[in-house]
Amino acid sequence: MPNFTHKLILLNRLHIHCVPPLFNSFVTITQKRFKSTSRPTSFPDYYKNPIFRKEDQAKLAEINELSKLASAPVKPPAVYETSSVYHDPLINKVINHVMEDGKKLLARQLVEKAFENIKRKQIERYHLAATPEEKSKIILSPKEILHRAIENCKPLLQLTPIKRGGITYQVPGPITDRRSLFLAIKWLLEAANEKERTVHFPEQFAWELLDAANNTGKVVKRKQDLHRQCEANRAYAHYRWQ
Repeated sequence: MPNFTHKLILLNRLHIHCVPPLFNSFVTITQKRFKSTSRPTSFPDYYKNPIFRKEDQAKLAEINELSKLASAPVKPPAVYETSSVYHDPLINKVINHVMEDGKKLLARQLVEKAFENIKRKQIERYHLAATPEEKSKIILSPKEILHRAIENCKPLLQLTPIKRGGITYQVPGPITDRRSLFLAIKWLLEAANEKERTVHFPEQFAWELLDAANNTGKVVKRKQDLHRQCEANRAYAHYRWQ
């Protein structure tokens, strides 16, 4: 169908003076029909995204922004969006990154198995600790370990290739929070997949999360190498504005 539309647009441009007006109107109607199907949502742009988490609602209530949204039209939440205390958007994002070929149930089972391995290892360390001070430093919650690991792996800078005078320079620059989060999850999964065939993914992923939560491991080293390279290429930073 898209190829048919492109052919109609090309014919309309080549024979705009020799085709009858009826054909032009047919091309216009066809373009509008195919353009309308590419709309991602049926709601207008002025509809607000739903704020379904109680933590986000509390933050808006502190800055007196919640009352402004009370009368605004709001989109309905998605199926997976809930205000339950067990719902974590970061865990759901990690599951979506682990998922392949739409097998979300398998991806969720792999992440839950990794959390189980983290819990077992941390409880073992907790019972082996000699003093109460050492026990207090051990984090037993896999959810908190995941948040801390991703926060330690998020880069603060990025390298952008910019071509000047036939030479491509790696120019350092700031990075958005969304891109930084994506790179942190991507690097963690790549490090977990670099394993021997005898080691299963949940076990390796658990070790990578534990190392990253302690600010060690391959992913943290990769982030530091990126920052070091950005520092070495700071002489090319002015190419961002040229």
